[in-house]
Amino acid sequence: MKTSSKIILVSASDLHGGAARASYRIYKSLLKHGPKHNISCALRVGESVKPNPLVVSGPPQDSPRFWPGLRLFLNRRYRTGFRPYNPTLFSTAWLPSGFQNELNRNISGFDLIHLHWLGDWMLSIEEIGSLNLPIIWTMHDQWAFLGSEHYTDWTHSLEPSININRYQHAYRASLRPGYERGPDINLKTWSRKSRAWRKPMHIVCPSAWMAECARQSSLMADWPISVIPYPIDLDTWAPVPKRFARQLLNLPLDVPLVLFGATGGAADPRKGCDLLFESLHHLSHRIQDTPLATLQLLVFGQEQPEEPPRVDFPIHYFGAVDDELRLRLIYSSADVFVMPSRLDNLPNTGLEAHACGTPIVAFRTSGLPDIVDDNVTGILADAFDPVSLANAIKVILSDCQRQHQMARASRSRAERLWHPARIASLHADLYRNVLSTCPTL
Repeated sequence: MKTSSKIILVSASDLHGGAARASYRIYKSLLKHGPKHNISCALRVGESVKPNPLVVSGPPQDSPRFWPGLRLFLNRRYRTGFRPYNPTLFSTAWLPSGFQNELNRNISGFDLIHLHWLGDWMLSIEEIGSLNLPIIWTMHDQWAFLGSEHYTDWTHSLEPSININRYQHAYRASLRPGYERGPDINLKTWSRKSRAWRKPMHIVCPSAWMAECARQSSLMADWPISVIPYPIDLDTWAPVPKRFARQLLNLPLDVPLVLFGATGGAADPRKGCDLLFESLHHLSHRIQDTPLATLQLLVFGQEQPEEPPRVDFPIHYFGAVDDELRLRLIYSSADVFVMPSRLDNLPNTGLEAHACGTPIVAFRTSGLPDIVDDNVTGILADAFDPVSLANAIKVILSDCQRQHQMARASRSRAERLWHPARIASLHADLYRNVLSTCPTL
């Protein structure tokens, strides 16, 4: 293997969505710390949110200008008649994009391709299987080892069942859940992956839960799998004195503030905001006639809806927050950040909150225990139980000393686990290992 290696990262976008932002953070950590490990890199995305000299964006070289939009439309039409009742995103990656030709043409410039979130926007399933360089693929959701869905369906069963774990059984037609209608697009998409991806790729999972799901899948059970979390910029995301943060945001200074935030706010049922509202209803009856009765809720990721939810506490809506400094102030102003997700990998919001010294209450499910050190940096409630969630929120808000200890431990955990230098080093070691066993062409 060469003493130095050049890596090309491929992602649908640089900043549009949580997976894209996580990919970009990995890229920035490699730009800053990769040279220490003789690693250089470039990022190729289909869409850049704003002009960025560090990113190569736009449609593939030599592709007709109309093709990306038409391809996206036709990929979606491919699912006509399919009724899964799963509220997650679906991608078939059916038609070729042209990115495979571009990447294979530029093979002499790179040693390895590091794939990230692709969806219907980037490479087709068959194009991924035809790339000529060694591949590492970071799983920002479950799509790569599922059918066309990006997350398994949690809406019909909150306990593991044959319906939601169909990916463990090669999507056998006999195991198709009865609530699906129309063509079995999940089976068709999974079968295309099985045919096209004959050569194992090295899989990177940000959470231990995602790695275990991949190991249990029919598609990737025998593939090499590593766990490497996302990095977080500890200068950008750092604690701000709580009172000062509240003053700058024009928030009340001396009342308990509970924070919830996600892309789209409460619109995504996977993020579980409805479970938070239910837990706050339980909480309101337990804190009557106590100082906690003045509690208020902060929500970022959405504007105030025309019909606000019936919650027993005032709600401050911040809308979509693109300014990192403003979001840092929001985290720092809160006494506790609540992540009531039903299913999640390693959400950026959790890393951001802990880096800002904010304790977290979350359900003990999927990748959330990788973020929260139970009873040290926050509390893990019983999965999907609003009463348990309410109890955890009350415990943190009721004990100021414990809250301060958790705040310090949260920041320490971010520094220890998610420092960009550490994450860049873990990736550099992985690149070297993969290239040593699978040399470039």
